[in-house]
Amino acid sequence: MTVTRTPVVVFISGSGSNLHALLEDSRKPDCPFRVCAVVADVAAPGLAHAEAHGIPHHVVRLADFPDREAWNRELARVATSYAPTYLVLAGFMRLLGAPVLEAFPDKIINTHPALLPSFPGPHGVRDALAYGVKVSGVSVIMVDAGVDTGRIIAQEAVTVADDDTVETLHERIKERERPLLVSVLRSLCEQGVPAAP
Repeated sequence: MTVTRTPVVVFISGSGSNLHALLEDSRKPDCPFRVCAVVADVAAPGLAHAEAHGIPHHVVRLADFPDREAWNRELARVATSYAPTYLVLAGFMRLLGAPVLEAFPDKIINTHPALLPSFPGPHGVRDALAYGVKVSGVSVIMVDAGVDTGRIIAQEAVTVADDDTVETLHERIKERERPLLVSVLRSLCEQGVPAAP
């Protein structure tokens, strides 16, 4: 039986560990998605994963554009040229504007290293530790115009150890984040419904 593979474009900013997890899963015969392109906002190390898999990749730097609106229009143009069903923000560290959000309404997936709606923003792990929580975790959301305010699709808890640092807790969260992101994307592509947390 041939599996119909849903096209997705992945946005990255860093090492691409989530991208790597998606690409590894896409090699399985039953995988319902395929990564058709990777876009980065900087010359990210994670682009090497795309290159290793022979996947088209682009760097769209904010600094190369007169303003964020023009940059967002170019991001939207590059992404839509591949006709993806979903955009996956896999460690993409910039906020997206209206041109991208309007091109992919309810089709942009992101992860966050905290149990939203608690501790939104760029320092979720640090903020959770500073608050003294005993349980943190990872959330997968559908992106909207706010900062980590989109609909929560799935979450997984991670216990905070007494001796945790930002680095050790974040690493354990990332270990849960990768399979959860793959599971959510599989579910969306197969059924069009969120995966169970």
